[in-house]
Amino acid sequence: QVQLVESGGGLVQAGGSLRLSCAASGRTVSSYPMGWFRQAPGKEREFVAAINWSGMNRDYADSVKGRFTISRDNAKNTVYLQMNSLKPEDTAVYYCASRNRAYSETSYSSSGYAYWGQGTQVTVSS
Repeated sequence: QVQLVESGGGLVQAGGSLRLSCAASGRTVSSYPMGWFRQAPGKEREFVAAINWSGMNRDYADSVKGRFTISRDNAKNTVYLQMNSLKPEDTAVYYCASRNRAYSETSYSSSGYAYWGQGTQVTVSS
């Protein structure tokens, strides 16, 4: 059974930083593409960042490029999202997700991911 558990969300002022964690069980993160998505109130879930199975390819939404970094600790079976220079428009619930096919590439679409965490709230005040 695959479980993804996010943590690290919270309230931060604009310009601040947060690091989100996604601890996986029932799945080895080094074998599967992993992604981060977010959903703000009244909006659709949107792609934020993803890392492929090898860690060689990392993709980012244009809105977070240069500010967010996705990474992975294979020993801890955990994926991270380092968020710097946060803006009020980054406020959302952030979700970790895993694709179902091992050794595949990332996807920008939420429909490309089979497993999801429960989400962690990030609120950026102005």
